[in-house]
Amino acid sequence: MELSAAQFTALIGQVWWPFFRISTTLMLMPIFGGSQIPVQVRIALALIISVLAAPLMPAMPAVDPLSVEALILAGQQVIIGAMLALLLDLLFAIFTTMGQILSMQMGLGMAMMNDPINGVSIPALGKYYQLYALMLFLALDGHLVALDVMVQSFNIWPVGEMMSQMALDTIIMRFGWMMAAALLLSLPAVCAMLLVNGSFGMMNRAAPQLNVFALGFPMTMLLGLICLLITTSGIPENFTRLSSETLSLMLTLEEVRP
Repeated sequence: MELSAAQFTALIGQVWWPFFRISTTLMLMPIFGGSQIPVQVRIALALIISVLAAPLMPAMPAVDPLSVEALILAGQQVIIGAMLALLLDLLFAIFTTMGQILSMQMGLGMAMMNDPINGVSIPALGKYYQLYALMLFLALDGHLVALDVMVQSFNIWPVGEMMSQMALDTIIMRFGWMMAAALLLSLPAVCAMLLVNGSFGMMNRAAPQLNVFALGFPMTMLLGLICLLITTSGIPENFTRLSSETLSLMLTLEEVRP
């Protein structure tokens, strides 16, 4: 069987264009995008997924790979893949931000740990909640659902079509959603710590001879850990709800109403 140049270009394009979008998503999304996974492994994984998912995808446009139009198509796939990965990053940023808020309230803001996923240093509680969220995501097979969403995205935004303005606006609004969710999850512990700090302030005014600073720091940390122990039981349920909302939004990019 002989293939013409046009047929060969179409056959390669059926894998080549999805490879750009999938590889960009794997490079930037949590779990796969961490520095602990070599770039070569992520590229190979993206290529394998593109080859296996090629029969499930719609027909790709027949474009000369050396033309300007091909460069524009590649840029579009990179942007769409980056936007999908950003939604997942915002999901995990909720729990990292929550840990940072609680660390500041407990006086552990200076206890920093290295974050190999993002290449920065974050408070110890932020790292704890980040690892907790990663383990829950893997236990719920969220990584498999995310890969399925990447493949289905080619039916929502075929190669050659760009995200709408409403979709881009929705992604921007998710930054506010991330901060609001982090604040709501940490609100019970923050209110409890506020009451503790207010109580020590009243003690300092009522009995100035007491060394409130020496007593307040260990008591604040101890009560903060007790608050974390009490509120940790609600994290899996909230994470399941937030991850389900995020994965659904990745597929439609329409604002999900509570």
